[in-house]
Amino acid sequence: MTPELLNKTILECHDRGDTDRLAELYREAGVIAETNGHVDEACFHYTTAYVFALDTGKRELAQQLRTKLVRYGREEK
Repeated sequence: MTPELLNKTILECHDRGDTDRLAELYREAGVIAETNGHVDEACFHYTTAYVFALDTGKRELAQQLRTKLVRYGREEK
């Protein structure tokens, strides 16, 4: 998904209250930012995805995101 389409989809999911999908979409945005070397932006998206993952009970995704945040010093071990 292109960043533009991803952004549009994220906004649509916010409008619908689709928090389950938002966890995945923000993770994807984080991966794109991380791949492009934008660590601060990636961590913003990973943190947002982490919150949505916790909120929707996606434990495995939440743990993966927490691991990334710990690696970048945004979360304590």
